[in-house]
Amino acid sequence: MPGQDFIAEPPDVDLTQRLQRLAVVAADLVLPGMLVGLGTGSTADTVIHELGRRVVEGLDFTAVPTSCRTAALARDLGIPLTTLDEVDRLDLGIDGADEIDPQLDAIKGRGGALLCEKLVALACADYVLVATTEKSVDTLGALTPLPVEIVSFGWAQTAQRLRELGIDPVRRSSAGDPTQPWVSDNGGMILDCTTGLIDDPFRLSAAVKAVSGVVEHGLFLGIARAALQVDPGGQVVRRERPSA
Repeated sequence: MPGQDFIAEPPDVDLTQRLQRLAVVAADLVLPGMLVGLGTGSTADTVIHELGRRVVEGLDFTAVPTSCRTAALARDLGIPLTTLDEVDRLDLGIDGADEIDPQLDAIKGRGGALLCEKLVALACADYVLVATTEKSVDTLGALTPLPVEIVSFGWAQTAQRLRELGIDPVRRSSAGDPTQPWVSDNGGMILDCTTGLIDDPFRLSAAVKAVSGVVEHGLFLGIARAALQVDPGGQVVRRERPSA
């Protein structure tokens, strides 16, 4: 199939094995001396573990983490870290996604790190999404709500302004106490917004970002140059962004 490079043909495997095979292929992209953005979430964690193993074996690279969670994991694995303020450009970014459409536009942010993830992604010369094939959709909005990070002050009014755009925001709750809001590393709150199928993601992106109180949203449009996805059989497929 045009635009796809089939990398392996293993037998059916469970999710843990699938993600490990995906992590090996993703980690192969990291070359000595690179500056690499590391994403947040379960799939990104598997890649980070594989990179940590390679650091022990002698791979020399420096990473910029997208969350406190990712930073802690990378430090535990011996991966050298820096910050986005200390570099001009990153060579590569690797991060998971909640949905990926045929143009490699994506919805991200179920892990709550969407603001830092987007800032890191925009600083990358090359940005690659990693996910299972179950995250593929024909149209964004098919599988998951759109996470939107907002300031906590006046959050209910911000939610109402988002509601007026025709979407349905629900405040994300703390896992430890459902009566309390989930709080990001930046001190923001997350609204998970049911959108339905998003016919024009660029229009929705602009409309959501224009709402006072919104910090960032989880639409990652025109950023990823490639996606590595693993199917239920453990086969890893590389997808390239279609030519304009």
